[in-house]
Amino acid sequence: MTRAVFPGPWLALTLVGLAPTASTPTFASSENAGEAASLIASPEPGWPQFRGPRRDGISDERGLLPSWPEPGPPLLWSAQGLGRGHSSPVFGDGRIYITGDFGEDLQVLAYDLEGKPLWRVKNGDAWLNQHQGARSTVTFNAGRLYHQNAHGRLACLEAATGKELWSVNVLERFRGENIRWGISECLLVDERAVYVTAGGRDALLVAFDKVTGTVLWKSEPLLDVEGDGSADNPGYGSPILVRFAGRRLIIGSSQRHLYCADADTGELQWTRRRSTPYSVLAMMPVLAGDTIFMTAPLAQPGALHRLTASAQPGGKVGVDDLWTTKLDTAQGGVVYGNGRFFGSHYPRRGGWTAIEAATGKVLYEEPGMVKGSVLLADNRLYALTEDGWMHLLRDADTQFAVEGRFRLATPRDRDAWTHPVILNGRLYLRFHDTLYCYDIRAQLAPK
Repeated sequence: MTRAVFPGPWLALTLVGLAPTASTPTFASSENAGEAASLIASPEPGWPQFRGPRRDGISDERGLLPSWPEPGPPLLWSAQGLGRGHSSPVFGDGRIYITGDFGEDLQVLAYDLEGKPLWRVKNGDAWLNQHQGARSTVTFNAGRLYHQNAHGRLACLEAATGKELWSVNVLERFRGENIRWGISECLLVDERAVYVTAGGRDALLVAFDKVTGTVLWKSEPLLDVEGDGSADNPGYGSPILVRFAGRRLIIGSSQRHLYCADADTGELQWTRRRSTPYSVLAMMPVLAGDTIFMTAPLAQPGALHRLTASAQPGGKVGVDDLWTTKLDTAQGGVVYGNGRFFGSHYPRRGGWTAIEAATGKVLYEEPGMVKGSVLLADNRLYALTEDGWMHLLRDADTQFAVEGRFRLATPRDRDAWTHPVILNGRLYLRFHDTLYCYDIRAQLAPK
């Protein structure tokens, strides 16, 4: 087995496991004694939504190739005709679903598991401004697909046929305004509702009945009282669903705030203002024990916040600020494992880093690797950098060990931004018009 060689100080050292285990630290405080936080997974099996079952960028797959040959793992198939876009594939009922922009139209597409097209339908307009391409990944739930295009059109589709069941333009209905690079939120769906960061003058958050599209609740708008007082619009990131202190919480971002709201009522619990030069909050919050990690590019440092339970029955969940870091990940995401956060810096600093979650200490960095999107599976990091290289990395305690890499594409604009997906021993990578499927099962490794 030949390992890829990078410029820079790359060494293969002893393995430190990455996958979350029962011994993973919970960061419990004395005030939170007995309280634990956990991500609420999708009720659907497989990979039904952006960044996986729990929306955390972690795959539960085991038995994967520990290293790759020089050309990369075996390519099983590729499918062209996806259009221009950055969304990831999701899986449900034995099909693959993905989105792409075709001329002036945004389309949702379905394929079988061998990459053969099944159907495609329009969901409003494409994004024709800067950084063109479909943004949001669809969500599969109970035989339906949910997707919001870059202009705020939310549609519910029959997954078997693509038939539209209901739709609403969220920005128009709740008097929101689009953001500079287009709505990118990947919708959160549970057993009852579809949740969306509406933004605007009528509501921060809205819960729609997932079958009928009727409004179940809407929160109050979030006014930027520390800024110009205007109602906050949606951000670029997507929320997570957390269980804590007997509550179900939605934790996500608007244009200028990290927020936490009650998932059953929409009542806002707390906010943290995160202002950036271009009002870009694009990273999904990461849950680590009872803490939330969040970053923002080109501005305030990344920060860790601890959830606190109310001392009064029915009181609001609170938050304490623990530490800050220079890590300023944008849309590439951060993953948590082995008591560490792993992610890439934005261009001002560049490179990838490992941070001790308990203290915020930078454990090591690799400045020579371009920023990108990351997935954690079977004690390995799968990192697709925006210059088109796919990397297999291992946390080697004091630095990243490279267990393989290959070039997926040669992007002219450094826009290989799609998050990797792993399901049933297959690695799925997308670069705009093409979806690639690789076999990464360990039994294929040469003896």
